[in-house]
Amino acid sequence: MPRRRTSLKSNRKSIKRKAHNLKITQALKRAIKKFNALIADKKAAEAATLIQSIYSQLDKAAKKQILHQQTANRKKSRLTLLLRKSA
Repeated sequence: MPRRRTSLKSNRKSIKRKAHNLKITQALKRAIKKFNALIADKKAAEAATLIQSIYSQLDKAAKKQILHQQTANRKKSRLTLLLRKSA
């Protein structure tokens, strides 16, 4: 357990940031799972509308450095390939 005030403050900041980042990543994972379920159910039209919001979430996460930019690009590319294969 840290003893100095600055260490205590940085610990509090770290906990808050972790909770915020976890909230964003979990929302992103839920959206991707929903997208995969739509692809599995052969509902390409609904998946096409959902993919736009997933792109937005990935871009925002990369901008805030929650995800690396290349990781976001790779995920977008793979989701697009899935959508094209299903259509």
